[in-house]
Amino acid sequence: MSLFFALTIACYIASSLGYQGYILFQKRPIYRVASILLWVGFLCHTGVMGLQYLETGHVPVQNLHETLSSFGWAVVGVFLILQLKYHLMVLGALVAPLATLCVVIAAMLPRPPVELAPLFKGLWRTLHVGTLIVGNAAFAIACFAGILYLIQERAIKDKRPGFFFRRLPSLKLLDSMGYASLIVGFPMLTFGVITGVIYAQMVRPGQFWTWNPKEILGGITWLVFAALLHERLAVGWQGRRAAIMTIVGFVILLLTFFLFFLG
Repeated sequence: MSLFFALTIACYIASSLGYQGYILFQKRPIYRVASILLWVGFLCHTGVMGLQYLETGHVPVQNLHETLSSFGWAVVGVFLILQLKYHLMVLGALVAPLATLCVVIAAMLPRPPVELAPLFKGLWRTLHVGTLIVGNAAFAIACFAGILYLIQERAIKDKRPGFFFRRLPSLKLLDSMGYASLIVGFPMLTFGVITGVIYAQMVRPGQFWTWNPKEILGGITWLVFAALLHERLAVGWQGRRAAIMTIVGFVILLLTFFLFFLG
């Protein structure tokens, strides 16, 4: 394990603990420390990703170790960017542990040497994989916002302010964060699908779609998020229905991921 990767894990773990402390005690200094640690961890993680690319010459997503690490990096990166506008502090209590889980599991997995043909190191492969990772990370954040929305909505309907009601932001802010994440994720997913079709034509001309379970689930995922974005833009969907559909879409996304690597 490299020094940068060890620092990444340490910062993500400490940040996760800090965000949980903020949830419990609601002290802004705790949040600031947790946020700084997450930024430091993300910068270290970026260094890890850059070094891996320079060493191997390809985007580090060729095995489960690399993919989990890249996904954790993308989740933190998208969250930090959206956080600049929405300041949804409580969401870090879910994002930081997810990133921690990804890098810890990645650290425990074997790292077999990967030898790729020149075709697999090309521009389309990089664009295809890179945009999908970022899109999936944005959908993870949208899913978290949807989960928090449902929790806060339940707390409000109970008419008995409790632990979560006092600590979660307004339903409007949670819905806005979920929508912003969808706006980021869907174009990335779409571009990833398009570049994937182009890449498939390069690898196996005339067979850009083979109807295997992975491609079918991937297509269903795109349709679910396309329908959700359409309903939000054209019909004005928001709130509970949008949150539930976002969660469903992300669950299908996870099934696609596990089928790809474990199937």
